[in-house]
Amino acid sequence: MLTHIVVWKYRADVPQATREDHIERLRSLRSIVPGIESLSVGFDTLHLPRSFDTGLVAIFHDRAALDAYTIHPEHVKVAEFGRSLSDMVASVDFETDYAGH
Repeated sequence: MLTHIVVWKYRADVPQATREDHIERLRSLRSIVPGIESLSVGFDTLHLPRSFDTGLVAIFHDRAALDAYTIHPEHVKVAEFGRSLSDMVASVDFETDYAGH
């Protein structure tokens, strides 16, 4: 299994409604893009100086599933939208023995 984590630090001028739209678009990928084993998305709740605003954790069966997700046209649209709202986007992908927890 592969765990895919992405975090976004929105520009200060991005309104809350647009931030919520971004999260809804990310969540919609679960039912649109095949190969996603699990997908969780949400706003940061701690608001620490080091915190990002939104985070996503997605689990994929293997690298081929992650690669297919990465190039899927709907994911590409949402990724471009997220980048357009953000000062910074960071990600990490790592192998895991994920078993539903």
